[in-house]
Amino acid sequence: MTRFVSVFVKVLVALAIALMTTWAALAAYWSDIPNSTARAFLAFSIVLATILNFVLIRHKSAAFLVYLAAFVLFTFWWCAIEPSNGKNWQPDVAVLPYAEVDEDTVTVRNIRNFAYRTETDYTPRYYDKTFNLKQLDSVDLIAVYWMGDAIAHVMMSFSFAGKDYLCFSIETRKEVGQEYSSLKGFFKQYELIYVAADERDVIRLRTDFRRPAEDVYIYRTRVPAENVRKLFLEYVKQMNGLRVKPEFYNTITTNCTTDVVRNFRAFGGNVRYNWKILLSGYAPEYAYEMGSLDDSLAFEELKARSYVNPKVRAIGDVPDFSEKIREGLPVRASAK
Repeated sequence: MTRFVSVFVKVLVALAIALMTTWAALAAYWSDIPNSTARAFLAFSIVLATILNFVLIRHKSAAFLVYLAAFVLFTFWWCAIEPSNGKNWQPDVAVLPYAEVDEDTVTVRNIRNFAYRTETDYTPRYYDKTFNLKQLDSVDLIAVYWMGDAIAHVMMSFSFAGKDYLCFSIETRKEVGQEYSSLKGFFKQYELIYVAADERDVIRLRTDFRRPAEDVYIYRTRVPAENVRKLFLEYVKQMNGLRVKPEFYNTITTNCTTDVVRNFRAFGGNVRYNWKILLSGYAPEYAYEMGSLDDSLAFEELKARSYVNPKVRAIGDVPDFSEKIREGLPVRASAK
């Protein structure tokens, strides 16, 4: 039994070292060192040094301590890499939105409403708008699917008197030439951006211009009005904060879904972390189970009736777009 435990511990330690070394090598390769050859050399050196350390040092406990000390030093260096707002950004995320709050009025600057011809061919357009918080009456959860049921992009859209809508989309702020990668998202490759957008932009982009088209669902939430206001102001706070202190996106901890949870929890909202948050495609189902969506319908029926792609394509770019795409959606249930 003692021998089994000893072997088991050694296997666990070896596995931990392998995982730590893999992480360090990838972190080095995707670090902020400008020269790609230097990054590749550093990544290779980390792997080689790990192997030589355990081969050349006779006492394994000493070898492990040397390795651990080197890993700690590397981690300190890694943590010193800071996000920036001063990079060569792709045009769709080049302009940061922000808001000015004056009691019951909020003026949002740089609301995105691009004129798209294709996903990558567009005319950038932004506008400013002042919203009356006394008219803020509800918030909708928008889920966008493009690769099966498990993964979705989640957006929140706030309604003012049922006519004006402002949508927040939490996204990666990519540089020119960058493409999204879930793996790279673990390694400080992207900054975070809160896109404040007209629904004609962020919804039609996904239904009409991306190829293949993405599936968009709009769920009417039953969040109480006082919490809708708190949530909206938390989004504004986070959006403004990114202008002053940028943050890195992270595939698991800081993304379009986990930040929604963070914003709810910031004012004491009753949202618990769950595997359905990590597998963001199930976030609407989780909201349904938490009582935040209309539960007078079975979830599958609610989902089917919340699908808006056909309406979006038929309506096009019209001034009352947000009202029209909500026609026929399940009636918003009263807050619990």
